[in-house]
Amino acid sequence: MPHRLAMLLVATFVALLAACGGDTMKRVQDPFSGGYPMYRDEASGLDILFGTPDLGTGEQRIAFAITARDALVRAPAIEVIVRRGSERQALSARYHPFPAGTRGVYVTQATFAKTGDYTLDVAVPIEGKATRLTFPVQVAATPKSPAIGDRAPASRNRISSDVGSLAELTTSTEADPALYRARIADALAAGRPFVVVFASPAFCTTPLCGPQVEDLGALAKQYAGRAEFIHVDIYDNPHEIKGDLSRARRSPLLAEWGISTDEWTFVVASDGRVANRFEAYAAREEVEAALKAVLAR
Repeated sequence: MPHRLAMLLVATFVALLAACGGDTMKRVQDPFSGGYPMYRDEASGLDILFGTPDLGTGEQRIAFAITARDALVRAPAIEVIVRRGSERQALSARYHPFPAGTRGVYVTQATFAKTGDYTLDVAVPIEGKATRLTFPVQVAATPKSPAIGDRAPASRNRISSDVGSLAELTTSTEADPALYRARIADALAAGRPFVVVFASPAFCTTPLCGPQVEDLGALAKQYAGRAEFIHVDIYDNPHEIKGDLSRARRSPLLAEWGISTDEWTFVVASDGRVANRFEAYAAREEVEAALKAVLAR
C-alpha cells in the first residue's frame, strides 16, 4: 500500500508539472551569492539558490534554498523532478533546518547517468497551491573539487603553531583551538581520517551558509582522538579584513581543492581518499553519518 501511494503521488506530481507549464527561471547575478547560482521566478516572487553546482556523473547530493520575498520556504519536504530529455527521476527533498532554526536547506540525492544539461523541476507549496519552478543544472564527467574516491590534496594549511594568534587563521570571533592543530598533509601522511571544512564564519551571508564550523567543533569534542578536525577559512588574511571584504584575499588552498563556492565539507578516510563531500551547509547529522562510516571501516 505505501508503495502504491508513493507511485500515485509521483504520478500526480508529474501531471501537475505538465499542467502548470512554466518557463525556466531567470539567472540572477548577485554579488553576495557566495558563488552559488541564483534563479528567480518573477511571477511568484520565488528565488532558488542552488547550493551544489559542482556536479559529476553518478550519485550526487543536491542542495538548494528557496526564498519567497525575503522569507525562507520551510515545507518539511518538497517533490523534485530531475529531467534530461524524456528521462525523469522523481525525488523528495527534505528540509534541513540550521541549529538556530532561522535558515535551512533542502537536500536530496540524484543519480546522473550522463554528462550534459539537466533541469530540476521543484513544486513549492505556497498558500495551498503548488508553484512550479524550473532551473538548469550542468553535469560534468568529474566535478572540479575532489570526488568521492579521489585522493585528497596534501595541502599545508597553516595551524596554530604557525601564527601568533588564531585571529590570523579564522574570521570566527570565538575560535575553537581544536580546529587549528592539524595539517591536512600531516593527517594524510599519518593515515589519520579527518573532516575538513572550508568556510568563513564571519562572512556567512547567503541562505546556504550555516554554522558549519560550529558543528565541526562539536564533532571534534565528540570524536576526539578518533579523527582530525580541520577548519580552513575561505580568506587567507582574516585579521586584516576588519569587516571590509575589499581587503580580503581568498585562500590559495581553495584552488588546490577546486573550490569556488563559499562553504564545503570533506570527510576523508584513513587511506587518504574522499569518503564524502558536501557543498553548501550540511546538517551535522549528514556529516556525522559520513564520519561514522569512515570510522567503522
